[in-house]
Formats: sequence, structure tokens, C-alpha cells
Amino acid sequence: MSEAKMDKTRRNLIAATAAVGAAAGAGAAIPFVWSWWPSERAKAAGAPVEVDVSRMEPGELKIVEWRGKPVWVVRRTKEMLDSLKAVTAGLTDPTSSASAQPEYAKNETRALKPEYMVMEGVCTHLGCSPQMKGVDARAEMGADWAGGFYCACHGSRFDYAGRVFKGAPAPLNLPVPPHIYVSEGTILIGEDKKGA
Repeated sequence: MSEAKMDKTRRNLIAATAAVGAAAGAGAAIPFVWSWWPSERAKAAGAPVEVDVSRMEPGELKIVEWRGKPVWVVRRTKEMLDSLKAVTAGLTDPTSSASAQPEYAKNETRALKPEYMVMEGVCTHLGCSPQMKGVDARAEMGADWAGGFYCACHGSRFDYAGRVFKGAPAPLNLPVPPHIYVSEGTILIGEDKKGA
């Protein structure tokens, strides 16, 4: 074989080896770089969650996951809001002084905007998830039931602001997670005015 032909073969072999090496390097780098983006599981573990409330009907409950917990968003009706005043005397912590919520949610509705309730859907007794029951459940819940949330596990009852009724095993009101409105119809759960 001539020297010129051998040099050409060597160059082709070096070029082919470099091309295969570059492809293998890119093939290894892409999954590595991709792994830097948070997975859906990581987002659920702590990243803020955006909720579109623009199409919610009055009385509708929407459930999203944030930090591995169900978070309820309820578009409260006028009747639901009116019931908050009516049940105050029967509550364990009506002013939410011992309960977990951001400062801006320390009010009767425990919300930034009274129309929308944003609440962790985990009972403060043993961590069960209560169910929303309207006034139509009076036959089951009792004549004084004004609607709210009922934990069937041990009988804890909460009003439409997540405040616990006296005599329930749950010691505290349901927690309100930090949240902000990024637009008129979008709530960002997991961030508040300070960006926490």
C-alpha cells in the first residue's frame, strides 16, 4: 500500500473515530443536561403550582397537588360565604390565631379574595382527606350543618374557610398554603407576596 493511500486511510479512520466519539459524547450529555430540569415529581414536591380558576363555576372544588398534598381551590358561593358568620360560635379557633396560614389569610374567609378558598385538604387530626359536603347533606350531618368539609375517618368537621368545629378530634384549622394571584384568573400556590 502506498504511503499516500495509507495517510488517507488513517485520516478517514481518525475522522470516523472522532465523529463516533462526538456522537457518543452528545448522547451522554443530553440526558445529563435534561436531568437538571425538575421532574413532575420534583415540581409536586415543592415547586409552585399554577391553578386556572377563570372557568370555575360557583360552588366548584378543584384539587391540585403541592408538596405531595392535595390542595383545594373552591369558588365559594354567596351562601357559602354567608355561612361563615353563622357558624362562628361553634368553632374551636374562629380567628385562626393558633392555625397555619399566611398573615394575609388571617381573616374571616382565610383568603386573599373571599370568593376563592385555597386550603390544604389534609385533616389536622391524623392526615386524612375530608370531603366537601353541602347543606343538602343535613340529613346525614345534622340540622345545624351549614355546609363545609367532613372527615369521615374520625368525624372532624370544618366550615367553608377550613375552620374546625368544637368537639372534633382535629385540633387546628386546615392550613392555608402561601399563594398569590398572578392574574385575575390564575392562582400560584407555593409563593406569596414575599416570594417565599
